[in-house]
Amino acid sequence: MTSIKTPALLLSALFACALSTHPALAQQGPQAKLPTTELTAGMHVIRAELAVTPEQQEIGMMFRRGMGGNEGMLFVNEQAGVRCFWMHNTLIPLTIAFIADDGTIVNIADMAAQTDDSHCSAKPVRYALEVPQGWFAKRGFKAGLKLRGAPFEK
Repeated sequence: MTSIKTPALLLSALFACALSTHPALAQQGPQAKLPTTELTAGMHVIRAELAVTPEQQEIGMMFRRGMGGNEGMLFVNEQAGVRCFWMHNTLIPLTIAFIADDGTIVNIADMAAQTDDSHCSAKPVRYALEVPQGWFAKRGFKAGLKLRGAPFEK
């Protein structure tokens, strides 16, 4: 067994341990593009990457420098719950829509880049969709709009 004698070495060892157990903390760049699905909002199409695993969701849009005008990231969870998101290490401003199982938008929030402010669903949901900031507002879309696509078809 190795003993660590100095506080600086102890802190370094603790930080290294934290990085090894929290992939988002260790993430140095954006994650590779994820598989996508098409969602529709009225006549508009969103090509959404699917963040399904805990690791994919933890990293999300961190470190990405841009997003296409009709691109997004759909966070998919097994069970409904109150979902909260923040923008630590996220370089571009986003809008998030929290979505019910049937595709109905429960609530929408704009999220500023590189902030730790929490943005939560108004009720338990399984889905959250991040798009470029203002995407819904520019089209006049609000809570109550129903999105269509494979994830919402049962």
